[in-house]
Amino acid sequence: MRETECYHVFFTAHSVREKTTATKNEPRVHTWTSIAKSLFAGGIAGGVSRTAVAPLERLKILQQVHGRTATEYATVYRGLNTILQKDGLRGFFIGNGANCIRIIPNSAVKFFCYERITDAIFQFRRTIDPECEMNVFNRLAGGAGAGIIAMTSVYPLDMVRGRLTVQAGTVHQYRGMMDATRKIIQHEGIGSLYKGLLPSVIGVIPYVGLNFAVYETLKDMLAAKLELKSSKELTVVQSLTCGGFAGAVGQTVAYPFDVVRRRLQVAGWQGSASKTMEKAKYSGMMDCFGKIAKYEGLGAFFHGLSANYIKVMPSIAIAFVTYEEVKRVLQVDLHISSGG
Repeated sequence: MRETECYHVFFTAHSVREKTTATKNEPRVHTWTSIAKSLFAGGIAGGVSRTAVAPLERLKILQQVHGRTATEYATVYRGLNTILQKDGLRGFFIGNGANCIRIIPNSAVKFFCYERITDAIFQFRRTIDPECEMNVFNRLAGGAGAGIIAMTSVYPLDMVRGRLTVQAGTVHQYRGMMDATRKIIQHEGIGSLYKGLLPSVIGVIPYVGLNFAVYETLKDMLAAKLELKSSKELTVVQSLTCGGFAGAVGQTVAYPFDVVRRRLQVAGWQGSASKTMEKAKYSGMMDCFGKIAKYEGLGAFFHGLSANYIKVMPSIAIAFVTYEEVKRVLQVDLHISSGG
């Protein structure tokens, strides 16, 4: 029996194929030490990369919330200039602390679930076909499942981060994460911490799925064109380019759900920088989709996407380099995801 299993672990938009031995009765096992070190490396990489692109991340969310009617955020340059004028340099990093804190548990949950879901599917397939190998279906199902669980488990942090990010001006309703969480629960109920969860969960499926499929396909095509023995021989720059394109495709497809998620998170909130959103009322995801399309047009579902494209490549590059350097220092080879 052939005992070689090809497995894939997702790191942002970059994946690494490794060979390891496994039989149908011997699932892949890693030590707690290697897992802990990898989670630590992924957390550091996620925090550094998110901080580096924080201004563009905040601009993207502001564009999503304000819609196409807000000319001050119409372009990347004009939007960044507006943030600088209203909030100063500090404004570029409002909400980034919550975002960084969200990355660590997100990476931990995603890694844990991805490994086990993927391996469970693989072991089940081997009960039917002992000669089967890891394939795209395993990666898509494992990644989507892990993404859904990770998104759900840390969603309140994303909700709080969204509120902190949308604040503008010198007087802020929330002084920080704990203050925001307390006030949201006090004034809106604990259920408000999960506003926008449904479109977020739905958006995770095509986003993660396309990241896997597009990235792996591009790497294989490029390796074949360069007449390499395998995609493992691609350079870091070549892999990052494939990863950046895959991330852009995935984000484009899932982006409308991200817009709806942000709208639901801040709709009716009096502290929003958008006066329109203070008066907005949505009964749910479908109602939000319908009203945005009716009153703002289909283009509103992609408002802020340009800022998102610009931050994709540097975010991936910084996360990858930081992760690899921390991993090298810790002397561990296990690869994990760095964020959502």
